[in-house]
Amino acid sequence: MEKIYDIAIIGAGVTGAMLAHKLAKYKLDVAVLEAGCDVASGASRANSAIVHAGFDAACGTLKAKLNVRGCAELPVLAKQLDVPYKNNTSLVVAYGEEDEKMLEVLLERGRKNGVPKLEIIDSARLHEMEPSLSPEATAALYAPTAGIICPYDLTMAAAENACINGCEFYFDYKVDKIERDGDILNICAGDKTIRARYAANCAGVHSDEIARLIDPEFPIKLIPRRGEYMVLDKAEGKTVSATIFMVPSKAGKGILVSPTVDGNLLVGPNAHEVGFKDDTSTEAMGLEEISQGARRLVPSANLRAVITSFAGVRPTPDTDDFHILPSAAAGNFLNLVGIESPGLASSPAVAEYAIEQLAKMGVTLKVRDDYNPFRTEKGHMRKPFRELSNEEKAELCKKEPAYAKIICRCETITEGDILAAIRRPLGAKTVDMVKMRTRAGMGRCQGGFCSPRVVEILANELGVSPMDIKKRDCGSDILCDKTK
Repeated sequence: MEKIYDIAIIGAGVTGAMLAHKLAKYKLDVAVLEAGCDVASGASRANSAIVHAGFDAACGTLKAKLNVRGCAELPVLAKQLDVPYKNNTSLVVAYGEEDEKMLEVLLERGRKNGVPKLEIIDSARLHEMEPSLSPEATAALYAPTAGIICPYDLTMAAAENACINGCEFYFDYKVDKIERDGDILNICAGDKTIRARYAANCAGVHSDEIARLIDPEFPIKLIPRRGEYMVLDKAEGKTVSATIFMVPSKAGKGILVSPTVDGNLLVGPNAHEVGFKDDTSTEAMGLEEISQGARRLVPSANLRAVITSFAGVRPTPDTDDFHILPSAAAGNFLNLVGIESPGLASSPAVAEYAIEQLAKMGVTLKVRDDYNPFRTEKGHMRKPFRELSNEEKAELCKKEPAYAKIICRCETITEGDILAAIRRPLGAKTVDMVKMRTRAGMGRCQGGFCSPRVVEILANELGVSPMDIKKRDCGSDILCDKTK
């Protein structure tokens, strides 16, 4: 008999993965359907990595409420799932009287939203906290509860936890049709069909299209806005300690300068509407735009130390708020549409809110006795080799010689780290999957030295030819033929 899941989640970005993680503690059969070959294939792979405090969203919106709740929960959840998190705080910097008026607006909005400890600080205190800031900065809104996190690591951790608790993942599953069969939803991708009693649409920038598969009259339109970023070498990672924002505009929160949890410096994004929802290209004009913004905030930022650039597309709704409601056409289909920034910070609260909606729709929630809240079956994951003490490294190398072989010299990633990434739940099968799980290839040389060895390790471990190993997904061949 064909299996019928209790809930099918469409999309394995941070929203879908977090929902799967939260649902995994209940006695439910859950399937996660992802169009890409891995989790975090869309906006969750390419964003600012900021845990926003919650002062930006308009008062009374669902976005504001869930942002503040998510920001409060993430430090605890990150520890539970073994995801690096840093409470580095944030500063919205003003340049003169007009900007300072906007800081007052943000301060009042943040207090109404329930953001704790917000305050406006003067130029003297601002430059004492961040000496590298422009001397033209006159004041700033200081948010002590803000932080930074790795977005794809959080997504993977939530998904891996869901997986070890029994959730089933289907990749390369691009939903193109949804049919109602009585109380059952047939969710199709080409000639493949997953059947479920309920479904949750977490498809990111494509969530409005998925919503219209069940309800052609779905009213919300998503405006794809591309944001470009540049990553600076770790030598520049301590240029600032807090996340530094400009005063926001209608286009978004503006260009920022921020450290990352891995020690780099991140600058960007800009915000431009694009006609193609998956257009993650970068352009010289866009990179120059964010360079100018970064220099205005931090004149000393060494933009010659850029090691890579990237872009992400955010699903900006024309309602300017999160939409988390059952479909008007099907009471067993929940839409989570327009989950743009601060979607990362809000993700735990978005998942809890979605579960509340699912319960109202008729899903029975009974807690499992065998639920494991951690990322692995045996508890917390082993620290990456580079984070161990010299004594711990020596002991590990004796027990597992693969850890004595450095593959990625820039990031000090060993063969043991890569093998562990391949063997994990939802383990790596491509070079980019290894990269996202270990940081092999994310350093100064951007994989110039380690990529061939990563291909070799993947091929040996997966029992396939090196010719079959892809960079990211179908069509991204690395090797095209043998030379000898």
